[in-house]
Amino acid sequence: MIALISGRVVVRRPDHVIVDCGGVGYRLAVSAETLRHVPAIGNEVSLHAHLAVRDDALALYGFSSETERDLFLMLLGVQTVGPKMAIAVLSGAPPRELLAAVAAGDVSRLRAPGVGKRTAERIIVELREKVAASVAQDEISITRSDDPRTVAREALAGLGYGADEIDSLLDGADGDSAEQLISHALRSARR
Repeated sequence: MIALISGRVVVRRPDHVIVDCGGVGYRLAVSAETLRHVPAIGNEVSLHAHLAVRDDALALYGFSSETERDLFLMLLGVQTVGPKMAIAVLSGAPPRELLAAVAAGDVSRLRAPGVGKRTAERIIVELREKVAASVAQDEISITRSDDPRTVAREALAGLGYGADEIDSLLDGADGDSAEQLISHALRSARR
C-alpha cells in the first residue's frame, strides 16, 4: 500500500494535485482542507496517502495529516459513504472540528455537497462512540490561567464548539480543575 507521497508539486487543482516523485507523477484526490496545506507549484510536499482499489480503477487520496487520513478511513467504514463523499465531508473543516462535530452530534457541521441530512446522521450514529472516545482522550493543551473555567472554555473552543454551545455544556458543571470541567462538558455533549 502507498502510505506517503513526497515530491514536487506539478499540478494543483481544487480537487486534486499531481506530485512528481522521481520522474513519476502521482495524481492524488484531496479535500479543500488538504489543498490549503499544499504549497505552490514547483515546491516540495509530503502527503499521507490512501490507495483505493476498485475493479475498474486505482485511486490515490492525499491528506495533509495522519488525523485527516484516519478520519477518511473511518468515514469509508460508514454504510453508503464512498471516497468522494468522504472527501466532501473532509473539505468542510479541519479534522479536529469534524471529530468534535461527530462527538457532539452536530449534523449541520457534517453537511456538504453530496452529503445530505440522512447521510450526516448516519455518520454520527456509526462513528459517535469511536470518535467520542478519541476526543475525550485527546490531549488538550492548557494555557496558563488562574481560572479553570476560562481554560475549559478555551479548550472547548479549540475543539470547535461555539460560544453558545460552550455555555450550555459548562452550565452546572462542578469541578476544581479545567480537566474536570472539560470532562463534564464532553460527557454532556454525548447526551
